[in-house]
Amino acid sequence: MAGAGQNERVSSPRDVVLLGSTGSIGTQAIDIVRANPDRFRVVGLGAGGGNVDLLAAQALQLGVDVVAVAKASAAQDLQLAFYAEASTRGYATGDYRLPKIIAGPEAMAELATWPADVVLNGVVGSLGLPATLAALHAGRTVALANKESLVAGGPLVRAAARPGQLVPVDSEHTALAQCLRAGAAEEVRRLVVTASGGPFRGRRRDELGDVTVTEAMAHPTWDMGPVITINSATLVNKGLEVIEAHELFQIPYDRIDVVVHPQSVLHSMVEFVDGSTIAQASPPDMRLPISLALAWPERVPEATAAVDWTSVHTWQLEPLDDEAFPAVALAKQAGRAGRCRPAIYNAANEECVAAFAAGRLPFLGIVDTVSEVLGRAPDLAEPGTVEEVLAAEAWARARARDIIEAGYGLRRGETEE
Repeated sequence: MAGAGQNERVSSPRDVVLLGSTGSIGTQAIDIVRANPDRFRVVGLGAGGGNVDLLAAQALQLGVDVVAVAKASAAQDLQLAFYAEASTRGYATGDYRLPKIIAGPEAMAELATWPADVVLNGVVGSLGLPATLAALHAGRTVALANKESLVAGGPLVRAAARPGQLVPVDSEHTALAQCLRAGAAEEVRRLVVTASGGPFRGRRRDELGDVTVTEAMAHPTWDMGPVITINSATLVNKGLEVIEAHELFQIPYDRIDVVVHPQSVLHSMVEFVDGSTIAQASPPDMRLPISLALAWPERVPEATAAVDWTSVHTWQLEPLDDEAFPAVALAKQAGRAGRCRPAIYNAANEECVAAFAAGRLPFLGIVDTVSEVLGRAPDLAEPGTVEEVLAAEAWARARARDIIEAGYGLRRGETEE
């Protein structure tokens, strides 16, 4: 896909539906839209329903046609929030247009089919999978920031997506998509996904036994939510990204590598058969991948600041320590096995992260327990429906809880005092 010239303007704004508008991805996407009104127009917003005040403010500010909340009981709260926001803005009764409200478990999937050019799916969790499939079946371009769509539902998404219909939002996959423009598919030798290394980079496994939640939450580069931040500390997030890269670009797992790059400026690389490696470099700022996903294959001028090439830079690249951080190797194992194993990997990890955050599981127990859950997985088929994915996830969560409740430390050969 050939990109437009840097200063070329599109003929009319792209209509955008934002799913997960009150989260980090959604709020940054709105900033991009507001800065580029000639490029984008938001026509629909969707959120879980936990922050109806922000959702109402976004909707009235953008003048959207429709708003969806996944929590059915939030519909009335959202209606009241609209009136409160309108009053704050000084609107007299009847001086503003209320958008249509869709509420309930199917709201996100329904909104994903709303007339639009692009659906940005920033929903967190498996709730995002039906919305991705609905948008694809409706012919929308999907800017995908929902990991579960590809990790848990990869076979379903592959079957639904046409070439070029799925555009990644994660910084690593955006980088790979840009680097892949440098050559034909048959010229690609391997994908190289970069990892910051998280807060425990350089530690050995025997130095991670007493890690606290506070320490695990101290990410050196990115400001993220608790689950993603802890996933970065265990490197489960990189395992998930390897699965996503495989699903997005159809490169075998043995040709996808992970290297540690603590500065988070080189976002990923593609090695070609002639020995060339093309890397994408930019400061760690999600506005660039979000803007590129919304405008793909075009670029949005001044989306973010570029690297200052007049300054001195020192960038490190280090091999991944698979003994201390086995999550990536485990993810590849799950991906190769298929048959809902990636969904099981992800769901079991979410249960383990919650247990670690609650003080019921040690840090090393997160990936160890995920590995044990995978080892107990039944002989499932490749998922053919969303319900089959959800069933596999439910099984994984239940098994993870059983293992945690049985006492992780005792099962690993420790003795009671």
